[in-house]
Amino acid sequence: MNYIFYLLIVVSIIAGAINGKLNDVVNAILSGAELSVKVAFSLIGIMAFWLGMMKIAEKCGLIAIIAKIIKPITKFLFNEIPEDSPAIGDIAMSFSANAFGLTNAATPIGIKAMEELQRQNVDKSSASNAMCVFLAMNTAGFQLIPATVIAVLIGVGYKNPTAIIAPTLLVTSVTFVFAILLAKLFQRFWVPQNRKEAE
Repeated sequence: MNYIFYLLIVVSIIAGAINGKLNDVVNAILSGAELSVKVAFSLIGIMAFWLGMMKIAEKCGLIAIIAKIIKPITKFLFNEIPEDSPAIGDIAMSFSANAFGLTNAATPIGIKAMEELQRQNVDKSSASNAMCVFLAMNTAGFQLIPATVIAVLIGVGYKNPTAIIAPTLLVTSVTFVFAILLAKLFQRFWVPQNRKEAE
């Protein structure tokens, strides 16, 4: 990715020099750098707030309650793992973080859930069905409140940043459902190598 950005910068400078607009390119680079710092600082407050809320929810047992509420769903989606597995709580936390648009917070939680699912994976050389379903869920990224996007829109001075909520909810809901359906569908056609050998 670094090489791609480097290439884009070099090509932009060369194109600007050829067209006699090198000053515009330099001004765009400087203003873009300034804007990126402003956006980054605008994210600090909202990220700190929601990350704090997630930590409070974990400490007061709210995550455990959420895990119990969605237990029938997780039991259906992740029927390979035990009901009392710690991965269920991690999956619930990851889902909650994604639902509130905290993708940065959901990443370490998702990695922790994947590690737990890998411990329970029979074939360590390939991903289990549960791991594939969880990856599909995280990739779809269902969001009730896109907090990070709202923070970015506020940072760039957008007048109505909450207007993104309805379309985001619609799109992520559709992708979330279809991602799970496709993951469950492919499970019927893809047999793990260790199961083939056992048969």
